[in-house]
Amino acid sequence: MSVTVRVPAKVNVQLAVGAARPDGFHDLANVFLAVGLYDEVTVTPADALSVTCEGPDAGQVPLDRTNLAARAAIALAERRGIEPAVHLHIAKDIPVAGGMAGGSADGAGALLACDTLWGTNASREELLDICAELGSDVPFSLVGGAALGTGRGEKLRVLDVGGTFHWVFAMAERGLSTPAVFREFDRLTEGAGVPEPVASQELLDALAKGDPDALAAAVSNDLQPAALSLFPELADTLAAGRGAGALAALVSGSGPTTAFLARDPESAAKVAEALTASGTCRTVRTASAPAPGASVVAGN
Repeated sequence: MSVTVRVPAKVNVQLAVGAARPDGFHDLANVFLAVGLYDEVTVTPADALSVTCEGPDAGQVPLDRTNLAARAAIALAERRGIEPAVHLHIAKDIPVAGGMAGGSADGAGALLACDTLWGTNASREELLDICAELGSDVPFSLVGGAALGTGRGEKLRVLDVGGTFHWVFAMAERGLSTPAVFREFDRLTEGAGVPEPVASQELLDALAKGDPDALAAAVSNDLQPAALSLFPELADTLAAGRGAGALAALVSGSGPTTAFLARDPESAAKVAEALTASGTCRTVRTASAPAPGASVVAGN
């Protein structure tokens, strides 16, 4: 008796960031696109809650109750008045601390897996509500596809995507803390008028049309200057990808993973080869988008 859920990584094709709110969060206009790199979360009945992890950088993943997968199991169990007596096994393929929502993906995956295993039959709305309590990116990990996130990113509006987009991702030699990047954003924008975050209509139209050139012209990330301030070497990776013919190059979310939009699979392969040869990153992956959200792939 076990349930396995597959859940995708994300890239932010637009991340517009407002000024810090009194609660410390920032209002966002966050256009998420799910990409075909996946973690799998397997949930099995056990005597007590436990977490294990395998895959690249698994040693960096917390295995206690601070893990988002564990927190998801606890949150659903508390709502149903039951014990979260499960073993959670995470098979990682999404970069850790890479700005691609790997931890959020694990939270969404564990939530869906526990709901399926326990037969709690939570509604989509309740699952999304729990996801929002867990973190700003967790609801999108459940939904997948493409969506505009507002508020702190947790309020989602599903977007139309008219085609397949081809991406290359370069993983950096070390991670970046999302809170640290937001603090650096606040430092860099201190005293400046930070505009209200608004989604780009040009970008939404490009997604709907499936037009890679139009999307490349519209992508943006307000956190990129902060990420580059904390990790200047990322500029070399971005330059290597652009030099290899990428239509667009940007830091993914809070980084440090860098994302490169390519016209087609052949172009993506050339960009990936050039990035690998550049010596400016640790590993390189290619993936297409959009990808489906969290889905049960094995179990009852």
